[in-house]
Amino acid sequence: MLLNEMTLADRDGSHAIALDVTELVVAGWTARNVAAMEEHIAELEALGIPRPKATPTYYRNGANLLTTEDAIEVVGATSSGEVEFVLFAHDGTFLVGLGSDHTDREVEKAGVAISKQMCPKPVATTLWRYDEVKDHWDDLILRSHALEGGERTLYQEGPVTTMRDPMELVAGYGGSNEARSGLAMFCGTLAVHGGVRPMERFEMELDDPVLGRKITHSYGITQLPIAG
Repeated sequence: MLLNEMTLADRDGSHAIALDVTELVVAGWTARNVAAMEEHIAELEALGIPRPKATPTYYRNGANLLTTEDAIEVVGATSSGEVEFVLFAHDGTFLVGLGSDHTDREVEKAGVAISKQMCPKPVATTLWRYDEVKDHWDDLILRSHALEGGERTLYQEGPVTTMRDPMELVAGYGGSNEARSGLAMFCGTLAVHGGVRPMERFEMELDDPVLGRKITHSYGITQLPIAG
């Protein structure tokens, strides 16, 4: 999947780049805090979604699911977004981005891997160099808001350290933390406020208070009818 309208924002300014993603991985159950992970597992169990067999779990998805558009279409009314930091391997190094592991919760009851393949995976067009944030990684904050019935509410918020170290996740998948060309990895999400639920629009951000910058993206969700 060619993402050809991306912007690399670093200390030297902003640069237009293109990413050719050939391997999309969604890492699930990545919480560093076991209690927080249990909270999210319990949220999903309440919806009838079975517990994972291993933590973390690495789900392969089609790279063609990635999109930078500001709207997606899904079947039915049972999907929802999840804010995540995303690692992209590019020119032998890692870039940090922002994405939503939008997932069909009804299908998730039957199979998590299948459910993650059901929906587009929106990503922001702005990227940071991992080398520029790794020394203050613990200060980065993920945040999302949901638009429901015309009302905007805080949906998720917490530090990236809720999830395991990004290089640990990469090594857990491929055996090393080498930046293999074409790899994109979603790295886990946070517990939600008010329970997992569908929304009309999903807003997300990755906040770097040390360098005073944010990556943001939002997208609308159109629910297609289920016929038959």
